[in-house]
Amino acid sequence: MNQRKPTISVITMGCSKNLVDSEVLLGQLAGNKVRVVEDADEAEIAVINTCGFIESAKQESIDAILEAVRRKNEGKLKKVVVMGCLSERFAAELRQEIPEVDAYFGSHHLKEVVKELGIDYKVELLGERRITTPSHFAYLKISEGCDNPCSFCAIPLMRGGHRSRPFREIVNEARHLASRGVRELMVIGQDTTYYGLDDQGGRTLGRLLSELSSVEGLEWIRLLYAYPAKFPKDILEVYRDHPKLCRYMDIPVQHASDDVLKSMRRGISNRALRDLLHTIRDLVPGIALRTTLIVGYPNETERDFEILCDFVREMRFHRLGVFTYSREEGTSAYDLGDPLPTEVKEERRSIIMQLQQEISEERNRCLINQTVKVLLDRVEEEYLVGRTEWDAPEIDQEVYVKNDGSLAVGNFCQARVVDATEYDLYAEVL
Repeated sequence: MNQRKPTISVITMGCSKNLVDSEVLLGQLAGNKVRVVEDADEAEIAVINTCGFIESAKQESIDAILEAVRRKNEGKLKKVVVMGCLSERFAAELRQEIPEVDAYFGSHHLKEVVKELGIDYKVELLGERRITTPSHFAYLKISEGCDNPCSFCAIPLMRGGHRSRPFREIVNEARHLASRGVRELMVIGQDTTYYGLDDQGGRTLGRLLSELSSVEGLEWIRLLYAYPAKFPKDILEVYRDHPKLCRYMDIPVQHASDDVLKSMRRGISNRALRDLLHTIRDLVPGIALRTTLIVGYPNETERDFEILCDFVREMRFHRLGVFTYSREEGTSAYDLGDPLPTEVKEERRSIIMQLQQEISEERNRCLINQTVKVLLDRVEEEYLVGRTEWDAPEIDQEVYVKNDGSLAVGNFCQARVVDATEYDLYAEVL
């Protein structure tokens, strides 16, 4: 007689790369006919896929672990399993501080996690992700790890060096996702522009994007995490020739002061950054550029910050996010200390975000009475809420389309913008 399999909840912290890892695990569980529940209160086993990127993310992961341990101590859970970046980096410390967790695994131990859950690991299920995003879009991870030497970043400590996934494996996964109804793919990795440099005989990102554009059923392909140093400009020709590639690119520049960029070990100067961004805009007209910045880096002076503000004003990014510097043990910047007070970091972040808010509102108001293509993500009261090709899910702005009953979530529509705020558009179906 077969033993009853436990009910499992998988809790994912952190970025989209972590989300894909959880989806691969969920595919193994589904293939073994394990009952998976979204509500952790209904589970017998909790699996927590942790993030260890910056201090706030680490604390969120620890809070999730402690909550699961509390429920275990109350008899509401039979087992707590922790995996992912935080336990990859701090396994010994976690075992000592939170011994109530039944097992800790790093970010590359899917087979061991599956075994710990008492089910069979099946190689044939590796391409069978259980998509947790709305069914019409998905993330496609093309690589793992990072070889860039950024002084502030702990990702190589948790994810290791860059490893490109095999070209054909990626394309086959994209076809499989499209066959299941996915219309939009987000191409992700710690550094997507490094794809193929490690083991595939030179730059192949352009060839990969071109091949993905030929996948039947896909309508939008979105590139995230493009590293600016040694940016492969040949992909801009691919963008120009393939309309399925969203006129959107995420390029985290982090800073604009030459002194800070050098200390951060970013491998690029202010002038080179500006030239690159202007080149992208010249060769791909209408492209929306997204970036992220770090303020409060240890040696960031008032002058450095002024240079950054001037850069934001000049470049007028369509989308922008700002992090305050987080001192991470094991990184080369750790020895610089953390001399800037929290209130200074937060003030600088607020100044940048205020600048960006004004830029965003100006850009959005220029879209009033324009027609935009919208992918509809969800229903909210009297609206269908979606995104343009200039917006990635969760991190960018949305379009609120008046619901006339003719469309459903997962559909594309043409809509006329009738109003705009700093970060949202309001539109009517044409």
